[in-house]
Amino acid sequence: MSTDGALSRTRLLPTLLGLVLLLMGLAMLAGGIKLTLLGGSLYYLLAGIGFALTGVLLIAARRAALGLYALLLLASTLWALWEVGLDWWQLVPRLALWFALGIVLLLPWFRRPLLRGQPAPMATGALSIAVVLAGLTALASQFTHPGEIKGQLDRETAGTTNTAPAMPDGDWQSYGRTAFGDRYSPLAQITPENAGKLVPAWTYRTGDIPGPNDPGETTAENTPLKVNGMLYVCTPHSQVIALDPDTGKEIWRFDPKISTQKAANFKGWAHMTCRGVSYHDDAAYAATPAPAPAPSAVPARSPVPAATSATSANSCPRRLLLPTADTRLIALNADTGKPCEDFGVNGSIDLGANIGAFTPGGYYSTSPPAVTQNLVVIGGHVTDNLSTDEPSGVIRAFDVHTGRLVWNWDSGNPNDTTPIAAGKTYTRNSPNMWSMFSVDEKLGMLYLPMGNQMPDQWGGNRTPESEKYSAGLVALDIATGHVRWNFQFTHHDLWDMDVGGQPTLMDMKTADGMKQAVLASTKQGSIYVLDRSNGQPIVPINEIPVPQGAVAGDHTSPTQPKSDLNFMPPPLKERDMWGVTPFDQMLCRIDFKSLRYDGPFTPPSLQGSIVYPGNFGVFDWGGISVDPVRQIAFVNPSYMAFKSKLVPAAEVEGGPGRKSETQGVQPNKGAPYGVILEAMLSPMGLPCQAPAWGYVAAVDLTNHTTIWKHQNGTVRDSAPV
Repeated sequence: MSTDGALSRTRLLPTLLGLVLLLMGLAMLAGGIKLTLLGGSLYYLLAGIGFALTGVLLIAARRAALGLYALLLLASTLWALWEVGLDWWQLVPRLALWFALGIVLLLPWFRRPLLRGQPAPMATGALSIAVVLAGLTALASQFTHPGEIKGQLDRETAGTTNTAPAMPDGDWQSYGRTAFGDRYSPLAQITPENAGKLVPAWTYRTGDIPGPNDPGETTAENTPLKVNGMLYVCTPHSQVIALDPDTGKEIWRFDPKISTQKAANFKGWAHMTCRGVSYHDDAAYAATPAPAPAPSAVPARSPVPAATSATSANSCPRRLLLPTADTRLIALNADTGKPCEDFGVNGSIDLGANIGAFTPGGYYSTSPPAVTQNLVVIGGHVTDNLSTDEPSGVIRAFDVHTGRLVWNWDSGNPNDTTPIAAGKTYTRNSPNMWSMFSVDEKLGMLYLPMGNQMPDQWGGNRTPESEKYSAGLVALDIATGHVRWNFQFTHHDLWDMDVGGQPTLMDMKTADGMKQAVLASTKQGSIYVLDRSNGQPIVPINEIPVPQGAVAGDHTSPTQPKSDLNFMPPPLKERDMWGVTPFDQMLCRIDFKSLRYDGPFTPPSLQGSIVYPGNFGVFDWGGISVDPVRQIAFVNPSYMAFKSKLVPAAEVEGGPGRKSETQGVQPNKGAPYGVILEAMLSPMGLPCQAPAWGYVAAVDLTNHTTIWKHQNGTVRDSAPV
């Protein structure tokens, strides 16, 4: 064996590592040049040069590679600490790869061929020190918790009581437990001491799985009801299943056999879900008189017929109201699962009546309706960003026993709630309400979290009615459907900031005494707290200046309302961009610097704009929970940046076709611009902004301060692998 051959083989590993570092350095150099030209960090350009040179030195088997790499690792550590401090997840893309390669270089199989038998204490020592410092930085970051708030509220009561509609402690009779949407259970057997010891009592599988003609999003978003001695579950294909809550045994199942004409074969245009059903019990109202219509501020008109109970209502004294994915509202006997034949036609109402044309799957109710003593009230989902000629966002109230239309509130024709005449069509493309109502039957009001008029990202042709009622809260009179008050949370919404969460009603303790409050959680992070009797703010709301500069033909509001109670994140910065490696982080930084971003409410643009908080919101349809006795709100803010780019209508046809509500070009037919709307993700499909992406928190409602806030999930949950 020749000496040259043996030496050649010992140099193989450093050479291969050198090639890897050279290629990584050149890639980082190319990206660094682009980022620098965009006004971004110089680190990637300088580091790219350094790692490429280190690669060359390794290929040449020069011991200087050890010293240069030590300098690069030390500089990277100091730079990372300067940018993000001791934040573990932020340090990962900045240091993890370089730290690992530093350890590799210290291994004898890589280090000795460079030294060629000669001692080099300075180079080896410098690299050892750099590796140790990087490791100590990572270790120290394990003891920090950026963004978290530690605290505890020990009071058992705030001197208040629960004023929500009464029900047995173990029941959950509405989507938010009560019609107040409070999600408050008085059950007390589960405690912090025993919660970790809970084990499943039973498991049940519905058997409802996505089919070949289903849309891309077939989602299980159901909140079961526990009432009438059963657990009622709704599946994405609008099946209702009654289970024994103690054993999980199926008692009955109703399958509406949704129409493939209306509910399927609309792949890529919508999603299919059922968030739940609603429950009505005649016995609960046996001794309760119907609420009288409240005085209305709208002009006098012909009286709206009052709801009347059918003489045959006892055939279904306890009923479930089921919205289906093929635009039906079905009444079921809660005891047997059989349709209530006297409701509508054979137990069903066609919600497509008077709506006009729509793309299959483009209109139906994804959320459970509201139920009152005499009425079932329902809104509807409308597909986002398809066209400017979408179905109406009308809210309709039907007699809960007969299915007769009692009133309709069309935000495009808000002053006329008289039931629409046969052959007429509700106002096309008026703002809709796709989420859950809340109800205060004592005050005689329904509370509607409102969406907006299509398209979401361009509002140049919006009507005055749309501008008034979209992206806010509207209170309707239960008996007549007339507007009692409304409050807008996003003016001239260009970011899809529709109000997704069910409003929460409670009696709130304030410095001015108890207030009948409604809390509305929103995508932009504000929790608006209003007097639910008149819509006046209880927690201060301030109009704040926001970025300007909409595209031609559109405009922006100069200010937007911000509640003093909010979980709005700080504006994004370049250093907030994230990745698993330095390379996808660098690409996210390039994306960030390439897009328009002036902070929250940056207008949509042809260049492309960052939407943060994104249109999935800080809070969406999950809403919030409150403890009315201790006066605490429990919330789960989430943070995901989106980006939107307007596409001139002339270019829409040639662009990537729409695949879903967040993939491809959304056509916005009838508007001058389509839009590309998508989450801001790295090439690896992970969020471009750094963790944490979600929290759970508790808020003291007596002073609006956050008691505690913790990251939602564990390190294992958050890890990319």
